[in-house]
Amino acid sequence: MEVSFVFYYIIALIVIILDQWTKWLVVKRMELGESITVIENWFYITSHRNRGAAWGILQGQMWFFYLITVIVIIGIVYYIQKAAKGKMLLGVALGLMLGGAIGNFYDRVVHKEVVDFIHTYIFNYNFPIFNIADSALVIGVGLLMIQMWQEERQSKEIANGKSNTNN
Repeated sequence: MEVSFVFYYIIALIVIILDQWTKWLVVKRMELGESITVIENWFYITSHRNRGAAWGILQGQMWFFYLITVIVIIGIVYYIQKAAKGKMLLGVALGLMLGGAIGNFYDRVVHKEVVDFIHTYIFNYNFPIFNIADSALVIGVGLLMIQMWQEERQSKEIANGKSNTNN
C-alpha cells in the first residue's frame, strides 16, 4: 500500500497538537510540583519544568537546543521526502520524531522551558518525568531501529541468495 507523504506530516501534526494540549492542561490546572496519582507506585501526573534535555542535562543551553533541533527537523523532513517512499514504517517513525521534535522545540522557543508531566516508577526506579513529545521521539526512534534491522536482514538475505545461486 502506497501512502502519501502527507500522512506522515499528519502524524507529526497530531503529535504536536496532543503534546501541546496536554502540556496546556497541566500548566492551567496544576501547580508546579503538584502530583496526581493515577496508579499507586507506578504512574503519576506530575507538573514539572525542564530547561535542559533528557534527565535535565545541559540545563539552560537553549541556543544549543535551538540549533540541534532545527538541524534534526530539516533532516527528518528531508528523509520523509527522500527515503520514506514505499516504506510506511520509516515514514511513521519519522512523522513521530518530527512531531516530538517540534513539540519540545515550541516549548523551548516560546516558554524557555519544556513542560513535563508523565511520571512513572518502573521496577521501583523513579523514571525522569517526560511528556507526549518525548514519548513520540522514543517510539519513533524505536520504529526507526526496527526499520533499519529489517532492511539489514533483507540485504543479507539478498546477498546470501545471490551467493547461493552463483555456486
